[in-house]
Amino acid sequence: MAKRNKDVALDAESSRDGNRAIVKFRISDLLMMVFITILSLTCILPFIHIAAKSISSNNKVVAKLVYFLPKEITLDAYKSIFADAGLTRSMGFSVLVTLAFTALGMFVCICGAYPLSRVRLRGRKWLTFLLMVPMYFGAGLIPTYLLYSSYKMLDTVHVLILPLVYSAYNLLIMRTFFMSSIPDSLEESAFLDGASNIQILLKIVLPLSKPILATISLFYAVGRWNSYSDNMYFIRSENLKMVQYKLYQMVASAAEAQTASMSDAAAVTSTPEVLQAASVMFITIPIILIYPFLQKYFVKGTMVGAVKG
Repeated sequence: MAKRNKDVALDAESSRDGNRAIVKFRISDLLMMVFITILSLTCILPFIHIAAKSISSNNKVVAKLVYFLPKEITLDAYKSIFADAGLTRSMGFSVLVTLAFTALGMFVCICGAYPLSRVRLRGRKWLTFLLMVPMYFGAGLIPTYLLYSSYKMLDTVHVLILPLVYSAYNLLIMRTFFMSSIPDSLEESAFLDGASNIQILLKIVLPLSKPILATISLFYAVGRWNSYSDNMYFIRSENLKMVQYKLYQMVASAAEAQTASMSDAAAVTSTPEVLQAASVMFITIPIILIYPFLQKYFVKGTMVGAVKG
């Protein structure tokens, strides 16, 4: 009887400990949810604010009455943007440059990461070290400008694509993924069946690497899409200016009655502040539409490619 009472007491104590553990878990889980919610709101609320301003009337925006809900809805700002033939043309040009840059960057990254991930490559550690050097050291703007000038790349489309196709950071992530996810035994079996290196890469490695391919592609595309500094330093022709630089010019001239980047064909019926908001939405929406289709691959590729090194 005494033993039975002792067992009951132990069970009760264990139950209390378990309840405390559950309560503690729920509290910590709640705190984590609150933290993530606040962090998410810091990203979402500014976007909602910009979206509301882009379709609100000039008077309400100038009076600082628009926060998260539009007031006196109008699409005049978007009409001004689409009426500007130069801006819409720059949009198409930016899409083409981004696609070409992403495709060429992925080709370079795969060709570098795959050999460096294989044990049979002699001296791969030294090669990896040399390829990582540009990740930490750069020549600076003036030497870069002189280098591009010597290669006759200034004010050409090549300066927007070729210099940045190699990314040490992207190569390191992809190499780590190949090392951790593609076993050498799989390649050895393919070699025994008579497969070449190209066949192994195309028929075995790449089909098993969809997460990291989607992740690196998104890195390349977003990096090129959001960049405008090379447009500012190396491009002078209007027909080679990407839409991101047009937006930069628009934001820089916000205090003036008309933005310098709008053509005469676009009758300015909106204030610069509303035009800026509409331009931000005009440029951001394409990336937002693409991201949901790559999200599951993006998360998996980032985690697997970054855990092991």
